[in-house]
Amino acid sequence: MVEQSLVRLQDVADHAGVSLATASRMLSDPNYGGRAGLRERVMASATELGYRPNPYARALATATSMNVGLVIHDVRDAYFATLSGGVISVAEHDDLLVSIVCTYRNPGRELEYVRRLASQRVRAIILAGSSVRDGAHNAAMDAELGSYQRSGGSVVSVTRGRTVGHVVDIDNAGGMRKLVHSMVELGHTSFGVVAGPQKLLAVRDRLQGIKQGLKDHGMALGRDDVVHVDVSREGGMAGAQSLMRRADPPRCLLTVADVVAFGALSWLREQDIAVPGDVSVAGFGGIPAGIDAVPPLTTVDLQLERIGESAMELALKPASPRHVVEVEGSVVMRGSTAGPR
Repeated sequence: MVEQSLVRLQDVADHAGVSLATASRMLSDPNYGGRAGLRERVMASATELGYRPNPYARALATATSMNVGLVIHDVRDAYFATLSGGVISVAEHDDLLVSIVCTYRNPGRELEYVRRLASQRVRAIILAGSSVRDGAHNAAMDAELGSYQRSGGSVVSVTRGRTVGHVVDIDNAGGMRKLVHSMVELGHTSFGVVAGPQKLLAVRDRLQGIKQGLKDHGMALGRDDVVHVDVSREGGMAGAQSLMRRADPPRCLLTVADVVAFGALSWLREQDIAVPGDVSVAGFGGIPAGIDAVPPLTTVDLQLERIGESAMELALKPASPRHVVEVEGSVVMRGSTAGPR
């Protein structure tokens, strides 16, 4: 028999061959039916392993075992909407309810939402937005997430930069580096970058990937070749305007997100600037609408729905050992890019 103090609900679920949510419901709700023989199997596993619920952990699980908190930047951005769909599809298989909150890239709001979700005793917190370059904020976040995880909750980050919980690590720099290589192979030597807020770690990583890709070919960005805007359609329009109204505009615009690229395409269309005849445009993320853009958008495809599925699958695992799932993007060439005339 496993030592009683070390037996967790997850051990019972694994022994019985059921999900953590099913084991929890079988042991805590005598009126829950389920498939024939399933309750007996769970009960037999609990008895064999000597499982005894921890009162505080059981209170946490009982109060919120069917709820997961998903923290994103902006649900209006198809990047996060598609990723959220993957989270929800896996959660539904375990009868879990996903509550989505939007921070709009405000670190203070992010911290407050984490505190609220922890106080509501959600079963897991998934952080799907980029972490920020702010030591004080990150320390406060780690403290909140650490306390929540020690109380029995599960933490997953779809980003680098956090020390608590499981991680889905997107290779932002590597994806952008590959995109630059593809543009250089088309013959491009003149680049402009429509980047997002400098405080976002993902933006910094993507910009570093662009710089490294150019360095690989003996090129570099000038001081005026990068503009920082909101990660939005409006930001993309403003960024394209800033770069294309220079005396010597770039022949290839690289954007840090597909939604930014959509804004750039919209502004260029309004100005009768041909894409890709006058300037090529590329994005990052791989949202489904990219193929329907005019012209269809070249991008770094991350398989966003699968990223969401991976995040939710990690949320169902025990906190220890820590798991890291690495994600590499692939360049998808479409009609928005071509060799310069």
